This record gives sequence, C-alpha cells and structure tokens, in this order.
Amino acid sequence: MSKTQQRELPAFDWDLADNRGFGSGYTAEERSRMEELYGNTLSQVNEKEVVTGTVVGITDREIILNIGFKSDGLVPASEFRDMPDLKMGDEIEVYVENQEDPNGQLVLSRKKAKVITAWQKIQRALDEDLVIDGFVKRRTKGGLIVDIYSIEAFLPGSQIDVKPIRDFDVFVGKKMEVKVVKINYANDNVVVSHKVLIEKDLEAQRAQILNNLEKGQVLEGVIKNMTNFGVFIDLGGVDGLLHITDISWGRINHPSEVLHLDQRVNVVVLDFDEDKKRISLGMKQLQAHPWDALAAEIQVGSRVKGKIVNVADYGAFLEIMPGVEGLIHVSEMSWSQHLRNPQEFLKVGDEVEAVVLTLDRQERKMSLGIKQLTEDPWTRPDIREKYAVGSRHKGIVRNLTNFGLFLELEEGIDGLVHVSDLSWTKKVKHPSDFIKVGEDLEVVVLELDIENRRLALGHKQLEENPWDTFEDLFSVGSVHRCTVLSKNDKLATMELPYGIEGFSTLRNLAKEDGTVAEVGESLDFKVTEFSKDEKRIMLSHTRTWQEKDEPKRESKPKASKPASSSSSQPERGATLGDLDALAALKEQMEGRN
Repeated sequence: MSKTQQRELPAFDWDLADNRGFGSGYTAEERSRMEELYGNTLSQVNEKEVVTGTVVGITDREIILNIGFKSDGLVPASEFRDMPDLKMGDEIEVYVENQEDPNGQLVLSRKKAKVITAWQKIQRALDEDLVIDGFVKRRTKGGLIVDIYSIEAFLPGSQIDVKPIRDFDVFVGKKMEVKVVKINYANDNVVVSHKVLIEKDLEAQRAQILNNLEKGQVLEGVIKNMTNFGVFIDLGGVDGLLHITDISWGRINHPSEVLHLDQRVNVVVLDFDEDKKRISLGMKQLQAHPWDALAAEIQVGSRVKGKIVNVADYGAFLEIMPGVEGLIHVSEMSWSQHLRNPQEFLKVGDEVEAVVLTLDRQERKMSLGIKQLTEDPWTRPDIREKYAVGSRHKGIVRNLTNFGLFLELEEGIDGLVHVSDLSWTKKVKHPSDFIKVGEDLEVVVLELDIENRRLALGHKQLEENPWDTFEDLFSVGSVHRCTVLSKNDKLATMELPYGIEGFSTLRNLAKEDGTVAEVGESLDFKVTEFSKDEKRIMLSHTRTWQEKDEPKRESKPKASKPASSSSSQPERGATLGDLDALAALKEQMEGRN
C-alpha cells in the first residue's frame, strides 16, 4: 500500500468500538469460577527453594523446565553434563533463584539445587546415623577425600580401619561406605568414618572372644603394630600384646628381626586382665625350651663356642644356642685382679670360646670363663726367677689408693708400690701427686709371695739412697741458701739445694731486722738437726745472724789447722765442688729434674 493510499484511509473511531475488551462480558460469579480453575493449575513457588521441574524443551544451550509456575524456566545446558541421556519429560530438582528477572523470565539453577539437596542429605545422614555410599577421589594429608552427594568430605586415616593403614593409595578410585561424624557449616567441612562400621561388626565378635578367653588358650591373630618392646596382635576385634621377651627363646633386639606387619601368627594367652581388657600373649611358649635340648656332653669344664649377645657393666652373655646363654663375669675375663669394663674385652657380635664354670640345668643357669683358656701366670714355673727380688721391670699404673698404687707388670701379674717407696727426696702425700693411671713406671721387686699372689715393688730403689750423701752435705751447723715454700701454724717448709725439703719452726724464721721470712723468700739457713732414718732436716735462719760473732772468737785457735782437714766443718759451699761423691749426686739429681 502506498503512502497516498494510507493517507486516504478513514480515521478509526475508538468511541464507536466495543470497549468491553478481552475477558469482559463475564459476570462476577463466572470470573470467580474461572480464576479458581486457572489457579488450581499453577503451583505456589517461592524464591530460594528447591522444587521439582519437568523437562519440556531441550536446546543446544538451554534446558526448558516447567515447575508449574505461570512461566517456564531456563537452565544452562552446561549444568546437565552429568546427564547425557536427558530427555523430554524427565523430572529434575532445581533451585528457584528469581521468579522474574528484568526480562520477565523465571531463573532456575540445577547446580545450586544439587548443593542444597546434598547438604540436606548429609545432615539427615548425621541425624539418623545413616550409612551412605562414597567415592574416594584422592589422597590428602592425613587421610582421604571422599565424594558424597557431590560434596567433598574428609576421611581421616585413623577412621579408615580399626588397624593402622600404611598405604592410603590403595583406596583411591574405589567406592566406600561411610558415616557422617561431623559437619562444620562455617567451613563447609564434612568428616566421615569407615571405621565405625567395622567396629560395630566387631563388637559381637569381640564380646564372644572375651567371654571365652582363658589362660593357655591358643589363638590366631594378625600383627597390626610393631614397637621396640613388642607387637600388638589383632585377635579378631581384640588386641593383645606380644612382648619382645616372649617372641623367641633366643635374644632379639627388635621384633622386626623375626616378625613383620600383617603376618598371621599363632599365640598363646599368658595372662588376661578382665577389668582393663589387657591380654598378654606369648609365641615362644608354643615351642619346647632350648635348655631341654642342651647336649648332655656339656658339663663343668667343657669348652663351648657362641656369640656375645649382650654386654653389661658386670659381664657379658654368651649365646651358645638360641635360648641358651651363659654369663661371663668380668672377673673371669682376665687373670688380672683389677676389674675393668667388660667392653674392653668383648663386644656384641663377637664369636668366642669359653669354659663352663658352673651349670644348673634345673634353674637354666650357666657361668662361663675366658681366662681359663690360658695358663694362670702365677703358676708358671719361671715366675720365681722372672720376678726375683731385685729384678727390674716396667708396668702400667692400674689403680691409685691413699697408701700406694697397683702396677700391672703383665696380664694377671700385679704389684703394689707403697707411697713411701716412690721417692727418696720428696714426701709424696698421695700417688696422684707423683703419677697418673695408665702411665708407665719402672720398679724394682722388693718382695715376692707366690702363695698369696703378692708382689711388693719400689720405684725409688732404682737409685741409691741419697741420704747417705746428704748426711755429709747437710751436716749440723752447715749453712745453705733455702727458699720458703710454705708455712702453717707450727712449721715452715724449706727447699734446700738439690730439691731436698727441710723444716723450720716459725720462731726460727725471725730476721735480724725484726721481720719474719715469708713464703717465696730466699735466705741463709743453718742446719740444726739431721735425721737420716726419718729423712728430716731442721733449719734456722735466726741462728745465722745470732751466732755470726762466734766464728770470730774461734778463728785464732782454728787458724793453725789445715784448710783441707777432713775433721773440720766445711763452710757453706766451700766443699761442694771438691767432693767427688757430691758432684756425682748433683749431676744425677739435676739430670732427673
């Protein structure tokens, strides 16, 4: 139609038209009845709730659902990827997000409906203690992730089974029945357990085992856990402890040496505490005791071979066959009379030979000795000649006491060096001031007593007694330069030439100026007393200046005597270089120092 023709159309008169419109012409009663009939065909739909809809249309991008509302809803086809066989007429649960969006469209979501429905089912499973099917998706730290109703739940490793699980990977990709034990909505966290299902199945079996349990009963079990002190065995819902000492008659250091996890073993009930539900089990008790099979040829004096299985402070245990051990006391390891650490002789794993010293088959005890394999050194025929009085030897210091030291000359031959026989010139208060344990020392045999196994030794006897010479050198009245070493309430100790010690009373320390000699000070001292037997020299500084005029009064009558007369008293230092014996002594003592 052309524009000219359109303009020629007569104008429409709305006033002449029927103004009753669509839906008019009904009476009030008819309208009410029609609204009631139409309303009954629609459902009451609320937002934010899950409803059931019917598939009425399927496109590449959307699924059209009729939920009985005045309009149909659209759901993205991507939310139905898990339903490749979806068809018209299928009923699907959906979540009503919005009754009418800006385009007047009903907005639905199957994804949210699945989540809400899943949480409702999970809560119901927790409330009603229901068993639900899950699918183990993957392993995580400390347990497994299980899919229940498309919600990921955590299955702790301790809740997988009643026995410890060492490999979680074997459950991945498999179905597993579980129970919901905890829900945390704040973190959307669900904890499930498979162990509770097993425990219920084992309750009846456990009760039956405990009711019929008695000592001596032999049971079959599976090793479920292993520790240093033993293994725990699952007897079918009840655990028992097999202590390490009850695994084998032989000595073992760890159960893993003879057993392994998940191994099925036969055990005997040794004890049962009904109140604490503790069961003690034994395995070696199912076998005859090795002592019963010990050869009759083994008697006191027999030689046996074995392996050292334990070393203690007091000795070592030798296993001659599994379950049969003998103690080698430390005193039976060496002929030496000084007890030492057994680890100096033996260590675990050593294979040694020993002699049976005592044997008690009833008590199943045996004592052994190693030193008996060698000859007693005190019974050798050459002992009297080798350690004759006056013979010289070198030994190792093994022990120190207040009265002396014990010297080991060879294995099993020890001697005592008394503290008074260590030095001619020094007063040794304790052997530790002279020598240390483990050091070597040369000695002379002073006395030999083979019957009592005793040797008296001396160290100072290696040299001649210098006090024979000191008697002439430090004669009474001679004056010597001395150093004050120490002082106490009564006496002061002086150091004489050649390292000899002398003594002075405190009043004899007075000097001419009225003061008193102090420690470290060197002064002239006069010998007032000399005792060769007691090895004591008494000195006085005071007398050196109190009697200094006396030599002048005696000078005239003594001037006629020859200076070299042997009967005259030598002046201090005048004869030291002239006496051959003193010169030799000086060289000897200086060489020792």
